Amino acid sequence: MSDIIRLLPDSVANQIAAGEVVQRPASAVKELLENTIDAGATEIKLIIKDSGKLLIQVTDNGCGMSERDARMCFERHATSKIQKADDLLAIRTMGFRGEALASIASIAHVELKTKRHEDEIGTAVLIEGTEFKGQSAVNCPNGTTVSVKNLFFNVPARRNFLKSNTLELKYIIEAFFRVALVNPDIVFTFFNQDKTLFHLPSGNLKQRIVNLYGAYYANRLIPVEQQSALINISGFIGKPEFAKKSRGEQYFFTNGRFMKSPYLHHAVEGAFRELIPDDSVPSYFLYMEVDPQTIDVNIHPTKTEINFQDIKSIYAIIHASVKQAIGKFSLAPTLDFETEQSMNFPVIPDNQPIKQPVITVNPDYNPFEKKTQPQTSFTFPQKPSPSIQGWRELYTTQEPPLAEIIEFPAPLNGSPDESIENMGDAIGRKKGCQIQNSFIITQSQSGIIIIDQQNAHERVLYERFMDENEDEMIPGQRQLIPQTITLSPGDAQVLSEWTTYFKNLGFDIDDFGKGSFVIHAIPMNFETPDIRLFIESILESLKLPGTEQKTDQSRLLAKTMAKKLSIKRGKKLHQEEIDSLVENLFSCKVPGLSPDGKSTMWIISYDELNTKFKF
Repeated sequence: MSDIIRLLPDSVANQIAAGEVVQRPASAVKELLENTIDAGATEIKLIIKDSGKLLIQVTDNGCGMSERDARMCFERHATSKIQKADDLLAIRTMGFRGEALASIASIAHVELKTKRHEDEIGTAVLIEGTEFKGQSAVNCPNGTTVSVKNLFFNVPARRNFLKSNTLELKYIIEAFFRVALVNPDIVFTFFNQDKTLFHLPSGNLKQRIVNLYGAYYANRLIPVEQQSALINISGFIGKPEFAKKSRGEQYFFTNGRFMKSPYLHHAVEGAFRELIPDDSVPSYFLYMEVDPQTIDVNIHPTKTEINFQDIKSIYAIIHASVKQAIGKFSLAPTLDFETEQSMNFPVIPDNQPIKQPVITVNPDYNPFEKKTQPQTSFTFPQKPSPSIQGWRELYTTQEPPLAEIIEFPAPLNGSPDESIENMGDAIGRKKGCQIQNSFIITQSQSGIIIIDQQNAHERVLYERFMDENEDEMIPGQRQLIPQTITLSPGDAQVLSEWTTYFKNLGFDIDDFGKGSFVIHAIPMNFETPDIRLFIESILESLKLPGTEQKTDQSRLLAKTMAKKLSIKRGKKLHQEEIDSLVENLFSCKVPGLSPDGKSTMWIISYDELNTKFKF
C-alpha cells in the first residue's frame, strides 16, 4: 500500500489559512490597518469601494520596506516581530504570525508599493491568487500602499456567502473603529465610494470618541481610572440613561489590542445593575495595561481573544472601578447613613440675645382625672317612607348611568359564534367608553369588548405603515423651525439608506452631510420631545441581528415606529378619538393581536354575564 500522507502546496495552505484569517472584507481591513500601526505610521488612509469586494486600499507614512522585505512579506509565517518562542510571552505588536498578507494574496489581486525614508526609489510587487506576477522599481511616497482588488475572485463560494453591501460596510466600519479608538494620536481618513466617511485628527481618547460618534457624546461619557499592581484601567463609560438596546459600543483593549470577553463584559454590566433596563446594554471604552507575560494573545486566528492568568481578580477590579466611577459622578441614588439628623441644631445669629429656658407648671393638673371628649354627632338619613311624596328624587344622582354611555343590547338567545373579523359593522354603530384612561369598552352582538388602547393603536399604525408605498405617503406636519440633528457615522449611513421609507411615514429629512440631517416635517400627533433620541431608537432596531433582508427591516421599522408613536396607556381620549380607534382596529387584517403578539382586546360574552348574575 502506497503512502497517503503528503504536504499541501503553499497555494492550498494559504487558502486554508485565509479561511480563518480573512472571513470577509472587514477581516482584510483589520489586518492591513494593524500592519500600518506596527510600521509606525502617523497618518493612515483607507479607501473602500463596493464594500471591499472591489477595492480595499490602505496607505500609510510608516517606515516602508526594502526590496527584499517587500517580496518576503507575502511568504507564509514570514514576520519581523518574533525570532524565538520566548518572544511570544512579550508581544506588544499587533501582527506577529505572518499569515495576513499571504492569506489575502491567495484570494485576491494584491498590489504593494513601498519605499523607505532613506531610499530614493520604491518597490512594487504584484500577486494574483498566490501567483507571483512580478516585482519592479516604482516612484512612490515614503511608506506603504497595499491595494486588494477583487476579493474572493477565485473562491466563489466564499464570495456568495457575503452579506449585503450595507452590512459588509458596517463590519468594515466596526473594524476601523477598533483600530482608530486605540490609536487616538494617529490621523485616520476613511473614504467610501470616493466620499469622505471619516477624517479623524490627532488628539486624546475623548476627542477620538467624539469624532467617531458625534459631538453630543461629549456629555455622555464618564471617565474611569484605576491603578493597581495587577492591572491599570483607564477609559470611559456611558451614562446609564443612554444605554441602548443593541450592542455596538462596548470596547475592551488590552495592551493596545482590541479583545472580546463576555466574562469581563459581565463585570461592567453588573456595575450598572438596577440603573438600566434589563434589555439594555451600557456603553464603555476601557483600556487595560497588564504585564505581557501574564496574558496569552495567541489563542485565536484573528487575535480577538486573550487568556489572563488571574481573570477573577481582573473581573473584580473592573467591576469596582466602573462602580466607583458611577458613584463618583452621583449617577446612583445614595443615602447618607453617617449623619444623624436629630443632632443638627440651628445656628443662632450673633445679634440675637440668649434667653434662659422657661418651664411652665400647672399646679391644678390631676393625671387621674378623666375627661370626656365631645362626640361628633352624625345624622343618618332615614329610609324614606313610601307615603312621602317625591321620594324618588332623593335617590337621583348627578352622573348619568352607565347605560346611557354604552348601549347594552338585550341578551341573545343561544350563544352566537361571531368572529372578531365580522364585528366591524356592529362596532361602528355603537359608542365606546374609556376607563382608567387606558381601556375602551364597547360591544358587539357577541358580548362586551374591552380594548387595550395602546396595543390596539400599535396594530392600527403597524398595518398602516406596512401598507404604505412611494405613491401613497403618510402626510407629515411641517415644522415652523426645522430641527437639525447629528448622528454617529454608522447611524447616519443607515438613515441615508432609509430616508425614502422615513418620508413615507411622515418624515421629511434632508442629508446635510457629515452626519447632520435637517428635519422639515414629522408625523402628525408626534409627541416625542427629543427627536434625535427617537431617530436613534428607530435606527437601533435596524441593527438587530437577523434583519439583513429588506423585508425584515421594513417590518421591524414599521413595528418600532408603531410602538413609538402609539397612544400610551394613561392618556385621556376624546369621544371622536375613541370611535376612530375602535373603527380602525376592526378594519385591520389581524385586529386581535398587536405587532408583538399581545392581545388587543378581551371579549366577555353575554352568556358569561348571565352566568355571573345568575339570570
